[in-house]
Amino acid sequence: MIYLDNAATTRVIPDVAEVVQKAMTEAFGNPSSPHTLGLEAERLVRQAREAVAAALGCQADEVYFTSGGTEADNLAIRGTLQAKIRKGKHVVTSAVEHAAVLETLKHLAQLGLCEYTLVPPDSTGKVAPEDVVKAVRDDTVLVTVMTVNNEVGTIQPVAEIARLVKERDPEVCVHSDAVQALGKVRCRVKELGVDLLSISGHKLGAPKGVGGLYCRQGVRIVSQITGGGQEREMRSGTENVPGIVGLGRAVALAMEQMEEQTALWRRLQERLLALLEEIPDAQVMGSPLANAPHIVNVGFPGVRGEVLVHALAAEGLFVSTGSACSSRREVASHVLKAMGVNPQAAEGSIRISFGWENTMEEVERAAELIREAVRDLRRFQRY
Repeated sequence: MIYLDNAATTRVIPDVAEVVQKAMTEAFGNPSSPHTLGLEAERLVRQAREAVAAALGCQADEVYFTSGGTEADNLAIRGTLQAKIRKGKHVVTSAVEHAAVLETLKHLAQLGLCEYTLVPPDSTGKVAPEDVVKAVRDDTVLVTVMTVNNEVGTIQPVAEIARLVKERDPEVCVHSDAVQALGKVRCRVKELGVDLLSISGHKLGAPKGVGGLYCRQGVRIVSQITGGGQEREMRSGTENVPGIVGLGRAVALAMEQMEEQTALWRRLQERLLALLEEIPDAQVMGSPLANAPHIVNVGFPGVRGEVLVHALAAEGLFVSTGSACSSRREVASHVLKAMGVNPQAAEGSIRISFGWENTMEEVERAAELIREAVRDLRRFQRY
């Protein structure tokens, strides 16, 4: 098996699985309980919070744990809109955001709870900071632009966007979905200039079902889940201690290994691109070597992406079409459409993404399998 769908999810790192199991079977107390088991669980949660804070370059009390990136995005968007209702209800975002952002805004707009402006990208998937700030209105309360695109890997100029937005109106909150960024590119909140930032555990070797939201001290957002007041009244519900412990350990490992790991991913990316370009009519999306090092998106006109994915899976190679969060829907990629990609190439596109255990040998074998599958599938293409 060759697994190259790590932008969808990763295998849990063995060291992470070990600490998760211990939290499930040994330190299994409720962090709110006053006895020793509860106090140990509370200590583990605090330790994980400190690890995430160290990775983001913020204070531990600015980190709030959630069930994942989608909840963190929702908390940032809904919480800001409710907190700033007197200022307005307008949001600026890019046309290439994750569904967790775009679908949330669409839903809120249908309810009359917000208005939003989509800023289009260029052909590489990047949005211009000047275009973002031009879209800001007097009633704008939030600008949300992802750090790294989940389909093509484009790194957005978040720091420059935040700087220009704050110059235009310091009262506007700036949020970034950094789910695909943490552990892959430098992700320090003070450098980015953001007020809010979302992360997720299962993209970097932690279990599914845990993530977090950075909320800068002094920034007010409204809690979306009420109850026992956990997470300092921000997110009620008994903490997912095993998941949180796993997230903390995975983030710590990612930071320790980031320089070495990203250098390897870049070498894998360069080799894969060289091999894919040998396939007739292959179209690489965006500018991979200027993007995050772990994602390559490539299209093959004359082949349907989902058919190619299934053909490769039958050979033991696992990749995806676009975002795995919505890839089972029979819809074209909104990211590639916004980038102006040729519809035939977009229809035949697949996303290849690296993780902590991939090797050069796997990449070379993957390219061979892709070349063979594309050749075979094109024989059945009807014109």
